Amino acid sequence: MKIAITGADGLLGSNLVRLLLNEGHEINVIIHSSSKSSTLLGLPIQFYEGDILIPESLTQALHGCQAVIHAAANTSVWPARSQIVREVNIQGTKNVFNKALELGVERFILIGSASSVNAGGASEKYRFAGEKYGLDYIDSKYEAMQYVLNHPTQKMFKMAILPTFMIGAFDSLPSSGKLILTLAQGKLRFYSKGGRNFVNVKDVAEAIKNGLSMGKNNHYYVAGGYNLTYKKYFKLVSSIVDQPAPKIQVPSFIIQLIGQMGTILGKLKGSTPMISKEIARISCDLQFVDDQQIQQDLNMSNSSIESAIEDCYNWFKENNYLK
Repeated sequence: MKIAITGADGLLGSNLVRLLLNEGHEINVIIHSSSKSSTLLGLPIQFYEGDILIPESLTQALHGCQAVIHAAANTSVWPARSQIVREVNIQGTKNVFNKALELGVERFILIGSASSVNAGGASEKYRFAGEKYGLDYIDSKYEAMQYVLNHPTQKMFKMAILPTFMIGAFDSLPSSGKLILTLAQGKLRFYSKGGRNFVNVKDVAEAIKNGLSMGKNNHYYVAGGYNLTYKKYFKLVSSIVDQPAPKIQVPSFIIQLIGQMGTILGKLKGSTPMISKEIARISCDLQFVDDQQIQQDLNMSNSSIESAIEDCYNWFKENNYLK
């Protein structure tokens, strides 16, 4: 199968491309001109420079493809309300989807966020659980998913796969692996009482690969792994990176106060704070999910989170991130 992938040079994309190549698929990747990632260099894939905000730049890469996997997104959470985040995540998704529809692509898989659905339950006040945080990143991912899944076309099979907190190799930013890197460098001393769902990125890639031939049309799947408090997660990381786990749990009210101050100073100085009020609130919550349906419909594996941490840590070491 010939497959086009946006956002292929990120953590998930870099693992997904390798898996699909091993399965014998032909891969086109659309890379933004500003990308500095080198995780795909040397792989037998076709590179196209493109911008999801410019539909015409996508035509060549999507032409002749049977499937499109749209993983590109702006994941910035500062400032909390951001027009560019909304443009990239909503209009960009519409552009990729409509171009795929125009070119006769048979299957479209949107990569979203588990925060944009009621994976862990939500009060009646909000459309979905993550809306309470007031972040355009989370809200825009929800709106993009609604556009794709509710589009009336009968010409294309479409689904959304919504990962939780992915861990693994090829985390070049780093993104989710930043906590692992910080602890490995001996710089992590504190933790909050919250927690979240952690998943091996290889399992998410496998679910996406299976979604090329399995799953339900117009359906979303939460791709999760293990519900862990930060205390338990850091204990696992500590045992792998051979550094002591943080021992001090900071009370939630202090973390949220620091977040409030960070937001105020960030706005005054025009700089990104270490922690904003929105991220402070998230760090104090238990963002746990139920992901049984993806295991049933897409045959997603449930690899250990320890192996994901090891993959991430070893990749950091091999690529000199620990200096």
